Amino acid sequence: MDNINVLIIEDKPSESDALIKGLQANNYTIAGLATNHKDALSLFYNNKVDIVIIDIFLNGLPDGLAFAESINADPNASKPFVFLTSSTDRKIFERAKLTKPFSYLMKPFNELELLYALELAFEKFYAQDDVFLSEEENTVISKEYLFVKKGKLLKKVDISDIIYIEVEEKYCNIITEKEKFVILISLTKILELFDSTVFCRTHRNFIANTKKITEIIPSDNLIILQGNHRVILSDKYKDIINKTYILK
Repeated sequence: MDNINVLIIEDKPSESDALIKGLQANNYTIAGLATNHKDALSLFYNNKVDIVIIDIFLNGLPDGLAFAESINADPNASKPFVFLTSSTDRKIFERAKLTKPFSYLMKPFNELELLYALELAFEKFYAQDDVFLSEEENTVISKEYLFVKKGKLLKKVDISDIIYIEVEEKYCNIITEKEKFVILISLTKILELFDSTVFCRTHRNFIANTKKITEIIPSDNLIILQGNHRVILSDKYKDIINKTYILK
């Protein structure tokens, strides 16, 4: 997986150092490291977090469980999380199950096992009802991100970074400033999933991010986007001019 923001909740420096080293070596981004319940909540709510690794016991108390219970109680804070613990207490396990973790791993952790657990957690979380899974199941689309499978990795793409989308038969080319992604999905489906106040159709084969528009040339049926990208503006969709309030 690539460029996924991970919050680590772990109070033992030797173990948090090992987690950070292993995750960064596999292209994860560390969103923060918390050693107690209070700091964990602060980092969670004040940073971009895609997934959380939680040590159940922090400073001898099951505060990792308390953290999971806290975010579960907030309907707007839903994120996948994975528990790490050295505890063999059945009561702790039963309490942990109630928080619905996406995995429960025993310490000392195996790096490969942890990486697999994170990837499975992502796929399970984003396969829920409020998330679209593409026909070949190689892409998941949530409100803020695309997760596009590249080889064995899930590559995160901020929807806000998309400049335009071009359709080719059943496939869509997703163009960002840095990369191009090809996914099996119809243009109609993309329009259903994306914010229609931001992404507008300009031609039967194009959708443009109106926030990336730098110039519209109606006489040439052309829209110029950031990075000097150009898309066609057909007569049928020229009402986009009325929806675009600020042109650079």
